[in-house]
Amino acid sequence: MKKKIIILMLCVVMTASVVMTGCGKEEEKKVSSQNADGTYDEFITVDVFDTLANYQGTQSGWFAKVVKDKFNMELNIIAPNVAGGGDTLFQTRSTAGNLGDLIISKTEDGRFQDMVTAGLLMDMTDIMKDKEIVKNYEYAIDKTNEMVDQEGMWAIPSEISNQSPEVSSDGIEPLVAPYVRWDGYAAAGYPEVKTLDDLIPVLKEIQVAIPESDSGKKTYAISLFKDWDGNMMVNAKNYASLYGYDEIGFVMARADGSDFQDVTDEKGVYVDALKFLFKANQEGLVDPESTTQNYDILSDKYRDGQVLSSLWSWQGASYYNTVEHKEQGKGFMPLMIDDMSCFSMGCYSQGNTKGVIAIGSQAKDPERLADFIEWLYSPEGMEISGQANGAAGPEGLTWERKDGKAVYTKYGEKALPSNAEPVPDEWGGGTWKDGVSALNFKSLALVDEDPKIGEPYLTTMWEAQLAKNNTPIDQDWQKYAEGSKTTIEYLENKKALSVAPGTSYITPAESSDIATLRSQCKTVIVDSSWKMIFAKDEAEFNSILKNMQDTVNGLGYADVLAVDMQNAKDQAASRQEAVEEFNSRSK
Repeated sequence: MKKKIIILMLCVVMTASVVMTGCGKEEEKKVSSQNADGTYDEFITVDVFDTLANYQGTQSGWFAKVVKDKFNMELNIIAPNVAGGGDTLFQTRSTAGNLGDLIISKTEDGRFQDMVTAGLLMDMTDIMKDKEIVKNYEYAIDKTNEMVDQEGMWAIPSEISNQSPEVSSDGIEPLVAPYVRWDGYAAAGYPEVKTLDDLIPVLKEIQVAIPESDSGKKTYAISLFKDWDGNMMVNAKNYASLYGYDEIGFVMARADGSDFQDVTDEKGVYVDALKFLFKANQEGLVDPESTTQNYDILSDKYRDGQVLSSLWSWQGASYYNTVEHKEQGKGFMPLMIDDMSCFSMGCYSQGNTKGVIAIGSQAKDPERLADFIEWLYSPEGMEISGQANGAAGPEGLTWERKDGKAVYTKYGEKALPSNAEPVPDEWGGGTWKDGVSALNFKSLALVDEDPKIGEPYLTTMWEAQLAKNNTPIDQDWQKYAEGSKTTIEYLENKKALSVAPGTSYITPAESSDIATLRSQCKTVIVDSSWKMIFAKDEAEFNSILKNMQDTVNGLGYADVLAVDMQNAKDQAASRQEAVEEFNSRSK
């Protein structure tokens, strides 16, 4: 009862300055200007508040042209990741009663409920009820909206899949794996790597074998960036993920729910990852610009061949493994660390509710935005918007059908997946990589089948693309991988893959006291992590670690950790429930 009273009071306060959709009668909305032929007369600019985006400003290039041609609108992306301020920007816009016209947001820590309670989201029930998106994905949409108290369709989840939660959602490459410049590894004689520490001398040999980038710059085995740091240093966390762990708050949780570790534990996998990076830096393997560069700068270094290892396939291999480079015998391939078990997320049969898309309560043309959202979940929308994550892009430009199969066009061979290839003027001009969708939103699972072509949306899984993995470097890796054709296949054969079942679980809202403590503690943990990696010696590393532990404990870290431990256990239980629920629905 108290909770309902608080919600009602919030609504009353908010209605003093904004029109509410979560409480009381919704304001009359402008009818969309869509014509009978599907076109729109009035051009509009859509403000997209996007907590997933890594670009801020007006979408440009070929994707912008598609959106303009189909919906007569442009996307003005407001990205907290880029603008700085993070939660501050969210709070500022929330206080004003208008996050944006279109909202793509993370939902954890009570964010979803907060947005609905504050009247920031529109109830899409009426404008979506007759659309294919509801008919096709009703279960996942309902499951998502059950997470808030108010009845209605407030948001639609991302990455909806029709496959089992136990099937990897990563296609042929897992979330993380130890990718290295294979030409350098071959030059070193394919040395065996039994443990993570054994990787350091191997990386050193690779760096010696490839001392300069394609443009003549000094190479580094490892290069880092700070953009995505949250509760901990994300680049360090990824080394822990080589062993089947992923983060939830200040806990490293194993994919199978068998282990939960405090990130500050000196014997835990996160601190082990920091020790590894410290040792690598001591050997001259870590790029000294790691503390100042952003993700875009690092991406350009990968394109130039200046960085020689990568834990993400969509970073090292995606940027460097062009057809030209592979034909030259250069490229990234994964090596095997004997004791690893790489983390991979399973498919989201319930939808990935950690990231959702919604229409803002003050949207100028909600009907048009509903049409746009439905398009994002259509095969064409997935191909075009999903290209940022590995889909094909526009048919006729980057891909076509030959003999009933999807294949790259000559242009697609040059441009995909993210190269600075000039785009023909009739398709929007600019370069390919600059025109890719900046929304960073995966509407459907990339590993699901595109009904238009009968193959997955993810082009690396296409029969025609797999057949191209026959360059000398591919054949050399396949020999090393004992005949496996893909990384996932190799890891499965080696029993070195940990799939965490996909679940709709999101962390619940936490008290303001816990949120304040978390903010203080994560600043200490992240700052200390970076300092440890670049410590002058082991004594300084240990001193910084001890100071980090003492500082957060003095702040009340134990209270936050207790919350995160419970959340980690609840997430593990929900993963098991998602598997059981899928199996039950599939009978």
